[in-house]
Amino acid sequence: MLISLIFDMDGTLFQTNKILEASLQETFDHLRELNKWEKETPIEKYQEIMGVPLPVVWETLLPNHGEKVRREANEWFHESLIANIRAGKGDLYPHVIEVFSYLKNNNFSIYIASNGQKEYLQEIVNYYQLDHWVTETFSIQQIPSQNKADLVQAILTKYSIKKGAVIGDRISDINAAKSNGLLSIGCNFDFAQQEELSQANIMINSFLELKTIFANLNRDYLEVKN
Repeated sequence: MLISLIFDMDGTLFQTNKILEASLQETFDHLRELNKWEKETPIEKYQEIMGVPLPVVWETLLPNHGEKVRREANEWFHESLIANIRAGKGDLYPHVIEVFSYLKNNNFSIYIASNGQKEYLQEIVNYYQLDHWVTETFSIQQIPSQNKADLVQAILTKYSIKKGAVIGDRISDINAAKSNGLLSIGCNFDFAQQEELSQANIMINSFLELKTIFANLNRDYLEVKN
């Protein structure tokens, strides 16, 4: 039986921090030009909330602005992110391709479940040719509830998954695993918070650790609990 692994994207597979600051700065420069922002760009605030759905992002960063401004800011932000990806300014975390190749060769199926927008996720998948290893990439936009646990459940249902794990860096990933009876693996990478990672079944500091984990782990432990 195939074992299915569901990976987060930002802060887990893709080093979003390499393009985040520049894209966010450009977005708030637009707002300043329109006299709709006077303060410093809230980069640290965004880093704190990485992993939440986009509506929550802009409600948090622009609490005193209306929906129209938030929607425009989101559009500018994603245009900049995509431009930076195409320019090669982003990067995957070290050993992602090596580990994906190992997993694929050892009867694991790989999926991506992210709170990112479809176009943004597809740009990353295309640029790094992740479709070679990844069965399908899912965006939170596909789920009305905007809840990552529901997104993971949709993946399990579509592919009749019986065993698996969720690998991510934030509490939404850990909760999505627990809610669906999956193993949770927390990635101690750029945006991770120790309080959240402590709730994962396993924590890793490097992608390479996944090779050892899945080589030695009892596969019965990965069975989805109904």
